[in-house]
Amino acid sequence: MATANPAVRPAAAPTLANHLYRAVWRWHFYAGLFVIPFMMLLAITGGLYLFDDEINGLVYGERLHVEVPASDRLPPSTQLEAALDAHPGALLEDYVAPAGADRSSVFHLATANGGSVQAYVDPYTGRYLGSAAGGDNGRKTWLMQFIEDVHSLDILGVRAEHVIEIVAGWVIILVFSGIYLWWPRGRRGGVVTLRGTPKKRIFWRDLHAVGGIFAGLFVVFLAFTGLPWSGSWGSWLGQIANRYQGGYPLGVWDGVPTSTVPTKEQIGDTGWTVKDAPMPLSQPIGAKPIGLDRAAEIVEGLGMAAGYQLIPPSDEAGVYSAQIFPDDLADQRIIHLDQYTGEPLVDAGFEDYGPVAKAVEWGINVHMGREFGRANQLILALACLTILVTSIAALVMWWKRRPRGSLGAPPAPDDRRTRYGMLAIMLGVGVLFPLTGFSLLIVLALDMVLLSRLPALRQALS
Repeated sequence: MATANPAVRPAAAPTLANHLYRAVWRWHFYAGLFVIPFMMLLAITGGLYLFDDEINGLVYGERLHVEVPASDRLPPSTQLEAALDAHPGALLEDYVAPAGADRSSVFHLATANGGSVQAYVDPYTGRYLGSAAGGDNGRKTWLMQFIEDVHSLDILGVRAEHVIEIVAGWVIILVFSGIYLWWPRGRRGGVVTLRGTPKKRIFWRDLHAVGGIFAGLFVVFLAFTGLPWSGSWGSWLGQIANRYQGGYPLGVWDGVPTSTVPTKEQIGDTGWTVKDAPMPLSQPIGAKPIGLDRAAEIVEGLGMAAGYQLIPPSDEAGVYSAQIFPDDLADQRIIHLDQYTGEPLVDAGFEDYGPVAKAVEWGINVHMGREFGRANQLILALACLTILVTSIAALVMWWKRRPRGSLGAPPAPDDRRTRYGMLAIMLGVGVLFPLTGFSLLIVLALDMVLLSRLPALRQALS
C-alpha cells in the first residue's frame, strides 16, 4: 500500500479573502468591458469641451471679435437686418448679446431651406461678419454643439439620457471595485510606482492601477455631477427638489399665468434648475408687442449680465425670455417678459434657487471647468487624459493576459457566501440607480444562470 509523501503538502483551500478578491475582480472586469468605450469617448469630448471658448476663438475668431470704436452699439433690430439681408427668408430664433466690448452679436436664424445658422454682426457698425452652421440655439457654435451631443450621447437618439444613467452606475461600480483591487495589502510595487517596461504586462497593470486611483475620484465626481441630466435618476432628483422647495424658486412663479409647457420644451437648451419650470404666458391686450430692442433694453436695465441670450415669443401668448449661464454662478439668471407690456413676469437668479438646485448647479459648473477658472480647466483636462491612458492600459493589459480564443474573464468564486454578498451589493447599486440595476440583473442572469448551463459560453468567457 502506497503511503503519501510527507514532503508534498496539499494545496491550501482558498480563503474567504481570496474568494472575495476573485468576485470583485470579475465584476470589475464586467464593468470595464461595458464602460471603457464610453469612458474613452467621454474623456476625449469632455476634455475638448473644457476649452470651448479657446476652440471657438481659433475656429471662429474673425467672426467673434470686433474693434471697439467710440460710438455706442446699434439697436439689436438694426443689427438683425444685416443678418437677414445675408440670409433672405430666414427667421430669428434667438439673439445673443455681445459677451464683451470687443465681441460680436450673434443671431441664430432658421433659414428658408430648413437649416440653422449663426450670423455674426458687428454691433457698432452693423456690418455682417459671416455665418457658421448653428447649434441648437445661439449660445453654441455647431462645433461645440456636436462635441456636446457626442459627450452627452445625444447623438445616439432620444434614449441617450437613459444610457448616461446606466453608464454612470457602472462607472461607480468600476471605480470602487478598482480601489479594492488596488489596495496595497502589504505590497509596495504597483501602488504608486510602475514596475517593468511597456513590453511586460505588469507595466500596463501598474499604469492602469496607479492612474486609475488618481482618476477614480474625479470619475466618481464627474459621474455624479453628470447624473442630473440623466433619465429617470435626474428626473427623480428634480421632482424631489422642486416638491420640497429645493429646486427652482416656486414663489417666483406665484401669481403668474403659466402654460403646461416646461421651459426646456419651449426654449430648448436651458439650465438644470429651471428646465422643468412652467413657461409664463403673456396676456394679449390689443397692443403691439414691445419688440426685440425694447426687450433687450428692459433685461439690460434689470442688470442681466453681458452675453445673455434673448428668445422672442413663439406665438401671441408667448414671452420674451432672456437667460445666461456664465462662469460666475452669481450671474446665472432667467427673465421672462410679457411681450405686450414688457413687465417682468419671472426673474430668477442663482440666489433664488433652493439648496439642492444650488448644489447641482455648482457641480455642473465644476464639471464644465468653469467654477475655478483656469485651474479648473487644467485639473479636469489632466483627469481626462489620465482616464484615457488608464483605459488604454486596461485594454493592453487584458490583451496580454487573454487566453487565445476566449474573452478572458476572471473566474467566478466557488464560495456561495461571496457570490450572494456581491449580489446584495449589486442590488444596492440597483436601488440607487434603477436603470443600472436593470442592466445588472441581465448580467447577473448571464453570470449565475446561463453560464452554469451553457458550457460552451462559459468556456468562451473564461
